[in-house]
Amino acid sequence: MTHKKSIVVGFWIVTALFCLQIGFTAYAQLRLPQVADAFTHLGFPSYFRVELSWAKLVGLALLLAPVPARLKEWAYAGFAFDLGSALVAHFAVGDGAQAWGWAAGTLVLWALSYVLWRRLQAAPDSASTDGFPGMARASRMGA
Repeated sequence: MTHKKSIVVGFWIVTALFCLQIGFTAYAQLRLPQVADAFTHLGFPSYFRVELSWAKLVGLALLLAPVPARLKEWAYAGFAFDLGSALVAHFAVGDGAQAWGWAAGTLVLWALSYVLWRRLQAAPDSASTDGFPGMARASRMGA
């Protein structure tokens, strides 16, 4: 397997895990009462939990859909603010690792996905308008 191909495979594995985690948290924030209680514990109003959930779902759609790179950058930035703010909120109320560990782990997945995506964007082969990293050659070949 070439170095470029291994980056593509790594990107999609990490990004899939990241998207599954974010998708689950969006669902949990909308549907699970214990998650609503956690938001109250952190001092957030209930409407913020709903807005954040929908923003996460929009961000996921942008990461997975063939959209311009600038929109993906905004989605990655939004997730960075979300996860960084989650850590700050948990630290501010004195929560332990059992409360902020998931946010920290998801932040690691975010960082890996973003770094690999940027590497793929910088690769000469990725000059594609389809928005899917590593797929430029396949789209040019009609695959």
